[in-house]
Amino acid sequence: MSDGLIPVKPPENELLIVTGMSGAGRTTAAHALEDLGWYVVEGLPAELIGTMMDLIARNPGSVEKLAVVIDVRSRGPFSDMMDALGQVRAAGLTYRMLFLDASDELLVRRFEQARRPHPLQGSGRILDGIVAERDMLKEVKAGAEVVVDTTELNVHGLAREITEIFTDDGPIQLRLNVMSFGFKYGVPADANFIADVRFVPNPHWVPELRPLTGLDEPVREYVLVDEGAGEFVDRYVEALKPVLEGYRRENKHYATLAVGCTGGKHRSVAISEELARRLAQVPNVTVNTVHRDLGRE
Repeated sequence: MSDGLIPVKPPENELLIVTGMSGAGRTTAAHALEDLGWYVVEGLPAELIGTMMDLIARNPGSVEKLAVVIDVRSRGPFSDMMDALGQVRAAGLTYRMLFLDASDELLVRRFEQARRPHPLQGSGRILDGIVAERDMLKEVKAGAEVVVDTTELNVHGLAREITEIFTDDGPIQLRLNVMSFGFKYGVPADANFIADVRFVPNPHWVPELRPLTGLDEPVREYVLVDEGAGEFVDRYVEALKPVLEGYRRENKHYATLAVGCTGGKHRSVAISEELARRLAQVPNVTVNTVHRDLGRE
């Protein structure tokens, strides 16, 4: 868990150094930061940190938040990293350091499960490599602004911890895409949920509605006035609420709800718009609508 850190919104053009014990979760942390909009670089030689920050400073708006992952496999000793960071700070640029740690017992178990040697164990035991790395990093850890102990955290727990510390927007936001489509053009491959609304009366068979789409008010009224459609929307929204909240708890940032009718022009479009309107009222969920097959003949 984090050592008493109070999350602070990062300033523009901030540099975050992600380091710590091998096996403590740097890759998971890097992925979580990427989901939050950080530009993540792994394996950058320490002497190039200042060069990269200088390039970013010369191009305002190009990268506001840069995270550099450095470990014992990166080129150059950790003393080079501290020297480079000293130059960054001397140039008036800010940085923070995230240090990931875990108990020796857990690190040994993780390396054994992965069936990979510790990068510093040489011809010795895994524990020998861990002890050597811990001694090498003791000063780095002492200077870190953020220390997260991952001993009691699984992958999802660590991602959640990183998100809570470094997010700009408060609670984790789930981005939900509500996509209308036509079954005759194929089911979207990336859908997490698929709703079939072909049970609703089809406006295609009403001559004055046929040339319109589900974005037009007459079609919307025709579709949503149906008792089955209204009940479907009510119950589907209520059924999705605990699912979306569970996604947020598991640090899932994206989901797609695909709503299909025959051609993707009338029913699926109108019901997608209504579902999106209702789901946008769910806390910590942002909704985007896409009408995949609208405009096809």
